[in-house]
Amino acid sequence: MSKTLEAIHLLEKTLQNLLSNYEFLKNENQILLQNNTDLQHQLLETKQKLANQKNEYDLLKIAKTIEGSSSNTKDTKLKINSLIREIDKCIVQLQE
Repeated sequence: MSKTLEAIHLLEKTLQNLLSNYEFLKNENQILLQNNTDLQHQLLETKQKLANQKNEYDLLKIAKTIEGSSSNTKDTKLKINSLIREIDKCIVQLQE
């Protein structure tokens, strides 16, 4: 009979340990999910900032070329032509 009681106590302790570990891992998982969400949000913000910086850089290159800098005239002409084509497409869509 004592061996049965010992087995029951051992089973209870094992279950308590398992439940304790489950709760700990559940909480840790929740924290990690929140951290993951925060990091994804930060990554998105960083990507947006990078895109804005690239756009500003391109605009600065155009401004420098228009100002008289001859190093990026080809790029500027291509960009202006691209913008003109975009404007033409918009005009066509508005006329439809």
